[in-house]
Amino acid sequence: MEKFISVFDMFKIGVGPSSSHTLGPWKAALSCIQKIQAHYTIESVEHIQILLYGSLAKTGKGHGTDMAILMGLMGEDPISTDTNLINQKIDSVKQNHSLIIGCNYFNSVKTNYNKTIDFNIKTDLLFLKDKSLPHHPNALQFIVKTNSGEFIYTYYSIGGGFIEECAINSIEVTEHFNKTEIGASFNDIPFDFYATNELVHWCMKTGMSISEVVLENEKALATESEVNNKLDTIWNTMLNCIYKGCNTTGTLPGGLQVRRRAADLNKQLLNLATYQDKSEWHKLIKNGGTDFRYILDWVSCFALAVNEENASYGRVVTAPTNGASGVIPAVLLYAQLFCNKNTQDDVRKFLLTASAVGILFKNGATISAAMGGCQAEIGVSSAMAAAGLAELLGGNQKQCLMAAEIAMEHHLGLTCDPVGGLVQIPCIERNTMGAIKAITAAQLALQSKPDFAVVSLDKVIKTMWNTALDMSVKYKETADGGLAIQIPIALAEC
Repeated sequence: MEKFISVFDMFKIGVGPSSSHTLGPWKAALSCIQKIQAHYTIESVEHIQILLYGSLAKTGKGHGTDMAILMGLMGEDPISTDTNLINQKIDSVKQNHSLIIGCNYFNSVKTNYNKTIDFNIKTDLLFLKDKSLPHHPNALQFIVKTNSGEFIYTYYSIGGGFIEECAINSIEVTEHFNKTEIGASFNDIPFDFYATNELVHWCMKTGMSISEVVLENEKALATESEVNNKLDTIWNTMLNCIYKGCNTTGTLPGGLQVRRRAADLNKQLLNLATYQDKSEWHKLIKNGGTDFRYILDWVSCFALAVNEENASYGRVVTAPTNGASGVIPAVLLYAQLFCNKNTQDDVRKFLLTASAVGILFKNGATISAAMGGCQAEIGVSSAMAAAGLAELLGGNQKQCLMAAEIAMEHHLGLTCDPVGGLVQIPCIERNTMGAIKAITAAQLALQSKPDFAVVSLDKVIKTMWNTALDMSVKYKETADGGLAIQIPIALAEC
């Protein structure tokens, strides 16, 4: 395998509502500014125009693509930027017709250089809905004019916050060549795997669990302590997102007037009991009992909370995407509160195992809804969560992979048809369904013998990719089909 995909490539901290339409373009803008500074300097820039193609153009406004690109050009870091100030910064660009471009953050090296250029968002950030570039539907170009000439930087946002740069010097693109993937890590690792059978090979040869195999690979890049600290940060970010979503009321932005439900459900389930922090909140939830409907409501509440935050430009973790970011946190918190799997080691094992499944899908198919429909997002996240939960509940390596297979098998063909181009309807509720399916899949796998299974995970991954290739483009995050054309208000918003 040419590229090693890290657990921290699969789980990225960023800003909602979309990993492919928000985080990816944000990272592309950061990369563009970094290259300008390296090759020509920020001071030499006279003008920048951004062109959006394909799915980015069709649903970019609903996904905050324009906001993300401007934040990236300003040098803002999606991991640490104050999300409460995003609207203020974007409004300033719109009102003043100017943009402060800068390189405030690159590869953890901070500089303070920036420059103000004229920028009219109506004419300098264009949504070319009837045009597309080769290789991937999520394409964008930066046309940069400097005092030494005009240069074009072309990027593809390929899903899950991953981006690829393409060496192209003409706006009229007919070929894709010299692509470089940005975000993947390169190194010699001990247990490289591309497909499921390779992962199983390493597990059987070493006797290690899936999480242990992944951890050993990560330790080729960092110390175990560093890996654990980063995993803990990922989980704390997820927890903070759930907690904030369960305690925030109101209406989601975007014009559909979607009312937040997690906070109301939280109050209802707790009978209006009060608490001061997450620890007290968790105790109240656990004290509520183990009734099936009670647990089901909480899993749904957790998933709703995350994706309502995601839809509100909140801080989330791609898992493996923003649109599916509620499934894994909901299932992992379920394991903590209702299965007594609440140690730091439990959390780390879950995330490591889940990431392995995400890597298999990224290698063998896609995690981009613009390429594969929602099966590539909710389906993959459900498979990841099912595998992680199966390992925590005592499943062996093959049972974990069987859990992933079951979860995806029952998401095959799921389309991506966001109403109004927003990551709200049906995206938010789909996360609750993905979480419940993951729990069911894990339970089925734990009660099964994988050696007798007719369908393997590799076969499901291949089937998912073939289904993606056969799926009509109108069901691939374009808002041109499905529910997106059935809701009158959506048509008005588009």
